[in-house]
Amino acid sequence: MGSCIIFCAAEFDALARPVGAGDHVIAADGGLRHTEKLGIVPDEILGDFDSLGFTPEGANVFPVEKDDTDAMLAVRRGLTLGYREFLLYGSLGGPRLDHTVANFQTLQFLADHGAVGYLIGNTTMVTVVKNGSLTFPQGGSGTISVFCMGADAEGVDIEGLYYPLKNGTLSAGFPLGVSNHFLREKTRISVKQGSLLVLWDRENGFPLR
Repeated sequence: MGSCIIFCAAEFDALARPVGAGDHVIAADGGLRHTEKLGIVPDEILGDFDSLGFTPEGANVFPVEKDDTDAMLAVRRGLTLGYREFLLYGSLGGPRLDHTVANFQTLQFLADHGAVGYLIGNTTMVTVVKNGSLTFPQGGSGTISVFCMGADAEGVDIEGLYYPLKNGTLSAGFPLGVSNHFLREKTRISVKQGSLLVLWDRENGFPLR
């Protein structure tokens, strides 16, 4: 099975990788503008369409007054279809900071449900790793930051970066992991118990999980 690719309303420049034959594309509200611009026909269109301003033909329409964001609606749909990797374009750097924070929590929601998600912006990518690890191959450059999500993250190892950490604890009350740097070495970030929010320069691509 491929990935569930979700287009949200915030801006972005280009795809991080081509859409594959096994991928499932969802346009969430204003994300439909991105699929049209890229010449991609979405498999589904859903949302409350307060951002888009009109209701597209064949769309799955939800009320504005609801608990889920449009991105979360799309994530829930992808999980129902059995997808375990999610790419959310247009999910960073929009005019609404609250939606960016909501998307961070959406990554945690995916991790809690045994899936992996990536927020993809113009210059930055973000993921959550829970009770596990991720690895970047040699050659990485630029900045990478690691934050605790929720309760204390224990048994944190950071290897191959300018500021290493061995069996450390990160808390939500202090940003110890901000502004680390790649050294063009193989990089591994792991946590034994808890969740980490990891943000890095998009030019480094996707990590290995």
